[in-house]
Amino acid sequence: MIYRALADLLVLLHLGFVVFVVLGGFLVWRWPRLVWAHLPAAAWGAWIELSAGICPLTPLENHLRQAGGQAGYTTSFVEHYVMPLLYPVGLTPAVQAWLGIGVMAINALAYGLWGWRRLSRSDRATGTP
Repeated sequence: MIYRALADLLVLLHLGFVVFVVLGGFLVWRWPRLVWAHLPAAAWGAWIELSAGICPLTPLENHLRQAGGQAGYTTSFVEHYVMPLLYPVGLTPAVQAWLGIGVMAINALAYGLWGWRRLSRSDRATGTP
């Protein structure tokens, strides 16, 4: 029972990490120091997708599920939990590459807009046209 609960908790943690990787750049607007946690997380998430790798949390979740008497799964976390929500077919390396590019593009937009806002504010404060 405890292993199943730990596996479920790990899924929530993993999902939260994925959301943070994709959208955390926008949180930096409110909490700028978060950049030091978000940039490595975003780099890791993009690398995992671009390399068609599997996050280490996936085998850990499978281990916990098996210890709790449940069946694990052989695919990645994204393919097992997220892809069924987005796509009716399985995850391919090409789709994973696009997901990695999407992570980088969303975060480039978030950080670009954040930097532009900071520069605009700085220019207004100094009176620079």
